[in-house]
Amino acid sequence: MKTRKQVAGATMKDVARKAQVSTATVSRALMNPDKVSQATRSRVEQAAVDVGYLPHTLGRSVKRGDSRTLLVIVPDICDPFFSEIIRGIEITAAANGYLVLIGDCAHQNQQEKTFIDLIVTKQIDGMLLLGSRLPFDAGKEEQRNLPPMVMANEFAPELELPTVHIDNLTAAFNAVSYLYELGHRRIACIAGPEEMPLCHFRLQGYIQAMRRHNLTVNPGYIARGDFSFDAGAKAMELLLAQAEPPDAVFCHNDVMALGALSLIKRRGLRVPQDISLMGFDNISLSQFCDPPLSTVAQPRFEIGRQAMLLLLDQLQGHAVNCGSRLLDCELMIRGSTRAPAPGK
Repeated sequence: MKTRKQVAGATMKDVARKAQVSTATVSRALMNPDKVSQATRSRVEQAAVDVGYLPHTLGRSVKRGDSRTLLVIVPDICDPFFSEIIRGIEITAAANGYLVLIGDCAHQNQQEKTFIDLIVTKQIDGMLLLGSRLPFDAGKEEQRNLPPMVMANEFAPELELPTVHIDNLTAAFNAVSYLYELGHRRIACIAGPEEMPLCHFRLQGYIQAMRRHNLTVNPGYIARGDFSFDAGAKAMELLLAQAEPPDAVFCHNDVMALGALSLIKRRGLRVPQDISLMGFDNISLSQFCDPPLSTVAQPRFEIGRQAMLLLLDQLQGHAVNCGSRLLDCELMIRGSTRAPAPGK
């Protein structure tokens, strides 16, 4: 008996290669099939089945809207920041009779197929994006044929989605201004990934605060990391290697701040006596490190809850405006920040 050979971790590119079409045509054929010819659609669907990108039974006759299942796309399920957002989503969804599936984008190539399966076979009624990108290629035409979507935490105006988030620029500005008010003048920044919009806004907040207080923006005082503990430690090592090390550091998230804290201690320095440290997010660990971390507290549970309510409004046929719904954040002052010692 002849078995169909499947490609491990098949992607949209594999389907395009098999069908001898572009990835844009694959996306259009699967998610907006009325926009392509029957012959092209059939060729793409068969290619998708052949490489293991779609199940053999596509289930196009299933009516969307009765699965009572929602998909939440998380940039990295290992990042503790997302736990409270997901809790807010799940509690609100359960109260309204919906089941939540979690999709991790940290391994996007492997997951892309699964996400497309769920959409094409209409096993989900809606999607919540906790990052700034769709987990698969889809142009404007294909996006219009996707299930209802809401973005939480990030802001990507090009996707034209209802969005719930905080004002990251102002929050960063206030955090850096607080370090200035304490008396710090050599303030560094450990920034997150350049491709993430929220990191762009937080970096702009840092730069605007420095300029507002007539402080020089030193490129050597800006290091980047990927939001991990290890990245925070490596970025802090670069900052300490400067000819004149900073006396305060603003970090784009708490995880990198905790990595920086560990490195500072390993170098024989003290927080906050030698260096003040400011994080962002107020994850649970920030309260229990030594010293407890000063940070920007995001209303993470409320972000998840409000995003879920917006999605439910769409599922119930209510008109929902695309654009931002801003929630308040709060500066949490703890033991990792203090005025510099006299003479420093």
